[in-house]
Amino acid sequence: MRSKHRPRCILGFISQCLQLAHLDDSKRNSLEAKISCFDEVIGVCEELMGIPIPLSYTRLTSRFLVLWHLTLPVILWDDCNWIVVPATFMSAASLYCIEEVGVLIEEPFPVLPLAELCNLACESIQESLATEESIRRQLQAKRKLGSGTSTSCSPNGWPMSERDPS
Repeated sequence: MRSKHRPRCILGFISQCLQLAHLDDSKRNSLEAKISCFDEVIGVCEELMGIPIPLSYTRLTSRFLVLWHLTLPVILWDDCNWIVVPATFMSAASLYCIEEVGVLIEEPFPVLPLAELCNLACESIQESLATEESIRRQLQAKRKLGSGTSTSCSPNGWPMSERDPS
């Protein structure tokens, strides 16, 4: 795919496949609505990717946490004595983990396994296309066999016996 915008290209391909598929109008409309919703979600994700994360915000948060954890033992020493050391360690570990999770939440796309999901979707589509082609060949072969013989077939495709009244 040499498209400049792969998600929209894939959605267009799926939409064209739906048009070629022999589906009821209600099912086709339902699937088209879901594709439209998916297109809107892609737009929202692109907007999120376009918003830069302010580097100064992350730096300010880190500096504040360092300053706070450096002054915490000094302030609490008179009241807590030696218990202030593990308390400061626990507080620092907790808050630095929360700060790191916040940074990851602000930029989730590198963390998500999007490449694997796209590869799985591509494999599923290719498998579906291969299955459809196989079914199409089988149907054509059955039609050729049916048109070449003089036996009549019932509406379900089974050969009619001589004793069958219909």
